Formats: sequence, structure tokens, C-alpha cells
Amino acid sequence: MFSGTNLVVEIRSLFVRVSAPLVGVVIVAGLLVGCGGGDKKEKTASQTAAKVNKEEITVHQINNVLQQQRGLKPEMAASASVQVLERLIDQELAIQKAQEQKIDRDPRVVQQIESARREIISRAYIEKVGSGVPTPTPAEIKAYFDSKPALFSARKVYSFQELMIEADAGQITALREALAAAKDINAFAEYLKANNFKFGGNQASRAAEQLPLASLDEIAKMKNGQALFSVTPKGAQVTVLAGTRDQPVDEVRAQPAIEQFLLNERKRKVVEDDLKALRKAAKIEYVGDYAGGAPKSLEEKLNVSPTRSPLVDSSASAAEYVPPAPAPLASAPVDTTPAEPFAASAPTGKALEMGLKGFK
Repeated sequence: MFSGTNLVVEIRSLFVRVSAPLVGVVIVAGLLVGCGGGDKKEKTASQTAAKVNKEEITVHQINNVLQQQRGLKPEMAASASVQVLERLIDQELAIQKAQEQKIDRDPRVVQQIESARREIISRAYIEKVGSGVPTPTPAEIKAYFDSKPALFSARKVYSFQELMIEADAGQITALREALAAAKDINAFAEYLKANNFKFGGNQASRAAEQLPLASLDEIAKMKNGQALFSVTPKGAQVTVLAGTRDQPVDEVRAQPAIEQFLLNERKRKVVEDDLKALRKAAKIEYVGDYAGGAPKSLEEKLNVSPTRSPLVDSSASAAEYVPPAPAPLASAPVDTTPAEPFAASAPTGKALEMGLKGFK
């Protein structure tokens, strides 16, 4: 299986994935084996861990579940295997009772099993397609490091003050103009109150790698008190830079994350090209309600990467950016400690008192 969060996200985006916690993963695997009958010869060859009535639970089944758990430390394997076995026993009891009541023949259950089977097989193919890409060279890693100073050598942790505003499409222009005219964020908040806008405040502390790379250079040039405006599904969001703290990362510490990122990008490209070729070679006919074919927006989505790297996100423009919710790196180059806190309920303090002067 591909390593790194990027390719997991990519696979989930390319094919519908059955999301579930540990117990759910075990149940899906058990349904595939229990309802399909399984391979009796393989069961016999495997070491038996437990017997539930006439059915066996094997060490192979336990190991298969454990392999899906990322970050499982070797010293935790023994206790984790015991927990998995107990869950498999509970699962087997539930399966046996379900089969007795013919629940396994329910159309909804059969459809879910088939969906899981398709997802597993298609994911295995995607993994195979991307398995042969070469590992990035030290020169390529260094070139990427040198090309992204705001992400590494000049890395910062940013403190933001955010205002989430409820508004309809017809009010966006007025909000932009009021923001540009306001002398500071407090004045803009007063405007919102006076015009009966519903809004809320929030504070956020985010490191450079948690921001869209396409916008990072512009954000790095901002001064305290400057603001950015963005349209959201429910209205608009105003983000004020309240402060920054330098926290550079040297090449040695950044190397693992860069290597993984570049490797995943190569795998993503190979997978993307392969699927394009398969679509081009296949005879795809849209029928019924879908006879008109895929809309342009869908075709565009199918022809671009569905993955957004933790280091790169080109979905936001440099001119208008609102930092997304923090997301963990697949391999973080450094421990990102929070920036110094600042008030969220009322925008005060020297940085925020500067208001939006630099924004105009």
C-alpha cells in the first residue's frame, strides 16, 4: 500500500471508500469472508487463534487487521492483537446470528458488501500502478527545499483573527467595500452589528505548511493588522494577521517530508495518467438521466488531481485566502507549537489596533 496520507486521500477520492473505525474495518473484512465462505484451504493452513462454534479465527485475520493500523508501535502489537481477537470473536458471533436470520441476504447488505469488494480491488490496482515510481534523488530534494523558503528556511507560525459572516450573494460587494473603508477591525465589526449581520469570531495559530502553498508567499509578506477577504458557502470570512513567529526548518529535518511529498506526487501523476488512458480507451456510454454525459465541472475534476498535499493546496488564490482548518502532515518536518495566544472574543491589542490600514 502507498505510504503517506496523500495517496490514501487520493485513493479515497478516486474510488468511494467505506469509512469506518477499527471495529468497522474488522466487520467489513469479516462480512467478506463470512458471507463469501472464505478459502477453506487457506483457513486450514493458517494458525488458529480461536474457535467460535464451528468457525475458526486465524492469526492471519488478526494480522490483517493490525496491518491497517498506522502508527502501531511494536511493543503494542501483543496487546493490540488480543483486543483485535476479542472483537473478531464478537464479530463472528454477530455474523453467525445474522446468517441464521438471513440478514446477509438483505439487498442493502449485499450492496454494501459488493461496494466494499469493488473498492478494495480498485484500490489494489491503484497501488500497483504507482508502486514502481522512482524515489526522489538528494538533488531533487535539495532543489525543492531551496525553492520554498517560506515553507522551510524562512518558515513562520502565523496567528490569525477570523470573522465568519453570514450573508447572501447580494451582500458580498457591500461587505468588501465596508472592509476596505474600515479604519480597523473593530470599526468593521461595528459596521456588521449596525447592519444586523450575524457573525462570529475565532482565533487560529497555523504553521506555514498548514497553509495553501499557492498563497504562502503572499501571506509571508503580510504585516500585522492586514486582512484578507474570502467568500464562503454561507457568506464571507475576514482573516486578520495578528502576529507571526519565526520557526525555520533546516534541510536535514525537512528531508523526510520533502522526499515523501515528491514521491507521492509522482505516484499521483502516474495514477492520474493511467486513469485518463483507461477512460480514453474505454467505451463509456451515459444512459437514462445521465444521457447528457458528464458536466464540464465533473470532467474537469476527473482530469485533475483529486489530492491536495499537506504541503500544497492550489484551491485558494493568492489574492483571497482564508486559512483552512489545520490538518496533520503525513510526515511533519517539525513540531509546530502554537503561536502566542491572542484575544478572540474582541479584536484588541496593538496588532489588531493597526486594523486594516495595510490592506488598502
